Amino acid sequence: MGGEEGNIDDYTQDGTVDLKGNPVRRSQRGGWRACSFVVVYEVFERMAYYGISSNLVLYLTNKLHQGTVKSANNVTNWVGTIWVTPIVGAYVADAHLGRYWTFAIASCIYLMPNISTIGADQFDEFEPKEKAHKLSFFNWWMFSIFFGTLFANTVLVYIQDNVGWTLGYGLPTLGLAISIAIFFAGTPFYRHKKPTGSPFTRMAKVIVAAIRKWNVPLPTDPKELYELNLEDYAQKGKYRIDSTQNLRFFNKAAVKTSSTNPWMLCSVTQVEETKQMLAMIPILVATFVPSTMLAQINTLFVKQGTTLDRAMGSNFKIPPASLTGFVTLSMLICVVLYDRYFVRITRRWTKNPRGITLLQRMGIGLVIHIIIMVIASFTERYRLSVAKDHGIVEKGQQVPLTIFVLLPQFVLMGTADAFLEVAKIEFFYDQAPESMKSLGTSYSMTTLGIGNFLSTFLLSTVSDITKRHGHKGWILNNLNVSHLDYYYAFFAILNVLNFVFFLVVAKFYVYKAEVSDSMEVLTEELKVMRLRASAQEATVAG
Repeated sequence: MGGEEGNIDDYTQDGTVDLKGNPVRRSQRGGWRACSFVVVYEVFERMAYYGISSNLVLYLTNKLHQGTVKSANNVTNWVGTIWVTPIVGAYVADAHLGRYWTFAIASCIYLMPNISTIGADQFDEFEPKEKAHKLSFFNWWMFSIFFGTLFANTVLVYIQDNVGWTLGYGLPTLGLAISIAIFFAGTPFYRHKKPTGSPFTRMAKVIVAAIRKWNVPLPTDPKELYELNLEDYAQKGKYRIDSTQNLRFFNKAAVKTSSTNPWMLCSVTQVEETKQMLAMIPILVATFVPSTMLAQINTLFVKQGTTLDRAMGSNFKIPPASLTGFVTLSMLICVVLYDRYFVRITRRWTKNPRGITLLQRMGIGLVIHIIIMVIASFTERYRLSVAKDHGIVEKGQQVPLTIFVLLPQFVLMGTADAFLEVAKIEFFYDQAPESMKSLGTSYSMTTLGIGNFLSTFLLSTVSDITKRHGHKGWILNNLNVSHLDYYYAFFAILNVLNFVFFLVVAKFYVYKAEVSDSMEVLTEELKVMRLRASAQEATVAG
């Protein structure tokens, strides 16, 4: 009996299976062993992606002779499209193919829908030690992303500027091929979540049912609402969720009436899943503006670098796009310091396994974004004054000022990423219901896409408005007669307003119980589950 009990204990309890649908053992699949393939994959994949995008604005300007606004907008439109597509992959992954096969097929045409979700799936939420490892996963996930980015922003950018664009873009293609090979090499070690049907359809049913029963009163006892048996969920590898008072209007979808039509009656769990996804939308909206700030790194920030002295020694000039490497380097250092020191120190006071909450971490990132745009505005103001003092404004000549004057805004952008971007991905994954994890993760990717599209809109709008009022415009091909300082100041104000909005929505946000409770609660739940299992075995043996 002891051997069998040990074997039962080794199986994952979160519904994960192998590719054939069989239950999996923790000792054989998942954990950091499986995640290592995903993390290394991401290093090469990010090298490929940023090897293409980092220098793209200069390629459009220098090779295709596009103006500042047009080249910047083309880059942000291209990047925005890339980051919006994961929501399509999330639907396919959650509803039909599962995350592994969706990613495997998507890799062939280079769409990233859900690779971070696969990595997080390798840790069992019901095993305390694995849950502890999962808390660090997204930190190291971002570390791998920016490690690959660092290579792209230094080595590949140098090759593109000094050797040629053919080799400079050929190497990212090779890197992508290597990344896909690494991902498939880890196949024997992955755990997989079963697809559970279309999340959009399930959510639509709840919304429609609640609206159709808008005048039906809610029962005082939540137990009177419609819900399936625990066995029904266990058979599907899903979790039952208790009814909450958050967004309680949608609870009407679970009120029992004469109709059992799925567009008139939904289970409590289905309602709560929908509420969890809807509750995250205000937080999602609050991340649009900082995503717009990120779009400036490879566009206007890099264009600023072309106007400054890039000499390092007598024979070497630093490529402007390589300054983005400092974003990466800063982020890498900050993630390590955060994971190894900040979390351990703050955990002593907050008793939170993460040190601080995910929304608090995001809030710190938002504050840093405000500081970045203030610094960027003053730096550009100083650059323009130097250009004016040397009489090179109208000529558009290089300003006799070292390119490293831009370093603070690049370095701080990496620091902001260590707080905001990591927390954003982890937040949308953790707060999504188990059957909609891919869709939740796609939220964090979609915000990057919308941020880039928003950057295109703001750049075009501001440029048009300033020209209509008798001015030359804030953003021209000759940056020495432009007013990027005004544009960055506008972004600083926008960030302040967005931060106020974030504080409001964060105040009213209610975390999922399994996230807001500490790991000690999870441990107690696990003990209860094991006691029940032991009792059942004793009954059978008796």
